Amino acid sequence: MRHQTELLAPAGSFDSLRAAVNAGADAVYMGGSRFGARAYADNPDEKGLCEAIRFAHLHGCDLYLTVNTLLKDEEMEELGAYLKPYYESGLDGVIVQDLGVFAYLKETFPDLPLHASTQMTVLGADGAAFLKEQGAARVVTARELSLQEIRRIHETVDIEIESFVHGALCYCYSGQCLFSSMLGGRSGNRGRCAQPCRLPYQWKDGKRVLNSPKESYLLSPKDMCTIEILPEILEAGVCSLKIEGRMKRPEYTAGVVSIYRKYLDQYLEYGKEKYQVGKRDYAELQALYNRGGFSRGYYQVHNGRELMSLSRSGHFEEKGRQAVREKQEYEALLERIHGEYLEKDKKEKIQGNFRISTEFPTEFAVRYQNTEVRVTGEKAQKAQKRPMTREDFLKQLKKTGDTPFEFDKLEIELEGEVFCPVGELNRLRREALEKLQEAYLQKSCRSVTLSEEKDLLSLRRKKENEKAGRAEKKDAEGWKKPVLRVQLDNPALLQEVLAFSEVESVYLTSEQTEPEQLKSLAADCHKAGKKCVLVLPSVFRLKARTYFQEHLELLKQAELDAVMVRDLDELGFLKESGWEIPVLGDHSLYSWNREARRFWKSQGILRDTLPLELNARELKKRGCAESEMIGYGYLPLMTTAGCIHKTVEGCDRKAVRRVLTDRYQKEFPVVNCCRYCYNIIYNCEPLSLLYSREEVERLFPESLRLCFTLENREQVRRILSEFVRVYCFGEEMERPASGYTKGHLKRGVQ
Repeated sequence: MRHQTELLAPAGSFDSLRAAVNAGADAVYMGGSRFGARAYADNPDEKGLCEAIRFAHLHGCDLYLTVNTLLKDEEMEELGAYLKPYYESGLDGVIVQDLGVFAYLKETFPDLPLHASTQMTVLGADGAAFLKEQGAARVVTARELSLQEIRRIHETVDIEIESFVHGALCYCYSGQCLFSSMLGGRSGNRGRCAQPCRLPYQWKDGKRVLNSPKESYLLSPKDMCTIEILPEILEAGVCSLKIEGRMKRPEYTAGVVSIYRKYLDQYLEYGKEKYQVGKRDYAELQALYNRGGFSRGYYQVHNGRELMSLSRSGHFEEKGRQAVREKQEYEALLERIHGEYLEKDKKEKIQGNFRISTEFPTEFAVRYQNTEVRVTGEKAQKAQKRPMTREDFLKQLKKTGDTPFEFDKLEIELEGEVFCPVGELNRLRREALEKLQEAYLQKSCRSVTLSEEKDLLSLRRKKENEKAGRAEKKDAEGWKKPVLRVQLDNPALLQEVLAFSEVESVYLTSEQTEPEQLKSLAADCHKAGKKCVLVLPSVFRLKARTYFQEHLELLKQAELDAVMVRDLDELGFLKESGWEIPVLGDHSLYSWNREARRFWKSQGILRDTLPLELNARELKKRGCAESEMIGYGYLPLMTTAGCIHKTVEGCDRKAVRRVLTDRYQKEFPVVNCCRYCYNIIYNCEPLSLLYSREEVERLFPESLRLCFTLENREQVRRILSEFVRVYCFGEEMERPASGYTKGHLKRGVQ
């Protein structure tokens, strides 16, 4: 990072890039034609992105490329060639979600800085330390983190911290949202989110509606604006202040960047004591875009009504004269910003020295920062009439036109009575500025030969394919039925599960299982001939970490057979705590491709869980041997720091189960976990592969997991019995017309 403190702007198009640079951004983040989490932005093609890198660098700006989606195996094969021209043009960093992509890029472009996307759900120092160990230069923190949590990362881990300071907030922890994916096939993990969080809902207890019709946008947070607490964010250890908005127009980018630039400079020059935000500037930020006003995000509060835009989901939704006047003022503001930042690009200051004489060749030296070039011409002609003056040369040579430069200082050294044709002066100036531009840009360029690395990867993939082929042939010849495992939220239902001899393992989730119970529960499992696994929390923030640290000895004494981790912070915590126990990976440790599977194995993950968004063909290509497949369960669509129970009813620190109802009357169960303070929104129908045995068996998964979250005692017995009959004894079950989903087994996501 070339700037000690960085103002990082969104660029959804080349015009937005220009707007950001002209308004004072230190860096921009931008997507290319593929693999970015804003698939619907006006992302440039290869030529356009290379030009964007050149433009940014000429103006002292870094450019980071977003490769922050999950990649399928066939896409991994194209990644190196896709990135090569940008790497060679001097790309300053890549923002990554997929750890298979991360590992591949680290191996293929070892000097390319890698930034861990907010889609990686980095929640604390353990996750940051884990990524630092893997070679990350920077972590983009989850938007939900408090100043205290960020400060702990800064004080514990020597890694750059990037955090969002302005713009839209997702309701779900980024990277953990399947709402859009499961409802319509548009995956947030692929940059195609349909934003179901911006739609109206009812909050129900049974049939009773608890929220007002005027407050129906229960999942729609206000936009974040932290301009007033910028000093606190910086002092917590954030070095890169990130503005959201790659889908917004260039004028928005320029307007927001210019105001944050003003106050960042104010803080850097005068300090926190003299820091004060003007009302007019704050009002301008509001005018550019807001959803029912601003919040300061999660930096100072964990959740609450003040974060939510309950009565509106977008900008300018009011009606009447006030709204008309606001719209007119908004258009006038955009017009002013356009004129100031988009009609012409800012110029970079350069220095020059021009020497001319009839005795030696003409020489023009120009310098930009630490780069200097020289061009030469013929000796000057002796003036026949009026000799040229310094002012004559200055007038002609200072015409930098549409180049990115302007002279801050230009010295003219002339000897005698000289004359030089205007055409020659124009040639010298043009050649000097062109050479200066190329020489300056060349310093950030690199070269890479992908053939050797690509051959190595191809060889590795060839071996993996051969191994998978042998395994598939072996499985086809004598494949054993998949092992059945059960995940249980409510430990009171354990005896129902233990009654089935076909169940090999029981996974107890930590949301409802008390640490004091674990030893007894594990003993019951072992007595029934089953393994006992503890599933760590869906979100492992400081509160959860403290809880586990306090109960660590109880956990170690419980004689568990394994633990299942759901995020990077849990993996980091296990390593740091010295708790030596077999580790399994849940579906939220994404393994969409073989590189990701290889990465997780290298980190000691004994068994991964198959991705929920790949279809059967893609799963087949990825390989399912030694992986677990979720065969039944209400899938979590969102895990949220926000608590709808608190927003609508108030916080009573009691776990409740409510229903979120959409405009089509689909009902999504919601559970609030008060122990770790998060909500889980489940799908309206359970995933069930009960009637997909042949499709499942063609994939040869190592095991099938049944997840019981909302089911009662009788339902657990019935569902388990049906899966045993179908998968263990080969019985056929009559397929019902509705009441379940096969997830993405057939359709997948784009």
